[in-house]
Amino acid sequence: MAHGHKSDEKIVYVGDSRVRAKDTRMIPQDFSAYPGKSEVFIPNFLLKEWMVGVVVLMGILVLVMSEAAPLGYPADPTNTEIIPMPDWYFLFMYQLLKYPYTSGNWVVLGTLGVPGILFGSLLLAPFLDTGKERRFYKRPITSALMFLSLAAVTYLTVFSWQHYTHELEAKNLIPEHIKREQEMHASGGQGGSPVKKPAAAQAAAIVAPDDPAAALYQRSTCLQCHGGDLKGMPSAKIPALRVVGDSHDKAAILDIIKNGQGNMSAQYDLNIAKGLTADDIDKLADWLAKQKK
Repeated sequence: MAHGHKSDEKIVYVGDSRVRAKDTRMIPQDFSAYPGKSEVFIPNFLLKEWMVGVVVLMGILVLVMSEAAPLGYPADPTNTEIIPMPDWYFLFMYQLLKYPYTSGNWVVLGTLGVPGILFGSLLLAPFLDTGKERRFYKRPITSALMFLSLAAVTYLTVFSWQHYTHELEAKNLIPEHIKREQEMHASGGQGGSPVKKPAAAQAAAIVAPDDPAAALYQRSTCLQCHGGDLKGMPSAKIPALRVVGDSHDKAAILDIIKNGQGNMSAQYDLNIAKGLTADDIDKLADWLAKQKK
């Protein structure tokens, strides 16, 4: 405001202090009066969490694209040698079900009881532990339960994997995804297709399919494992019978029927129980001995 009538006098305009000037600048809120808080949740805190999540997601995508998921063979319910295994993050639960108090008559406890208590406690933890202390050594009960859970999960996971590898060694098995990868490399990487068999083996046909012994074969126990086409089940290590005559004569085949071989038990009495006679089994062995390339 002016104090006189001089034309060169400086004029100062004084605003009304009761009117707040508009300011579009983003000024962080002051949380000094709120202990434990340092920034607003949206967008400051949440934005940082989103950025970390994006980085982790990109890492997972790169890993998935660079290392394809291992694939085994199509499911074969007749393959009794395969050892089923869950994904690594469920190994501890898989091992838990092997113990007598969580399997058999107690399987409900192992599948619903124990996991329900564990995950239920995890969900209730924020409501049960309401202390303001953030340092773990100042929260002995919660910290002890956490370390106990980590130790139990780690032990069960490691022990389950060791038990699985010992079973593979004892049965002389190769995991399907490793075997399939080996076949893919052996075939030159043609989409993981298995190694092609020699043309002679592929062209082998059933010898004397009209022989009366062929009908006896359809009634025998051989049919269950070796199949009606005599091709066996290679995935279960059950050999084909189309070329069995190249390695076994009639006497050898009869001996296998009577005494078994490898994982195959004796089949003589079982065939007798199915209605075959001793003469029928003799004719069947003679017919199988004719199956050659």
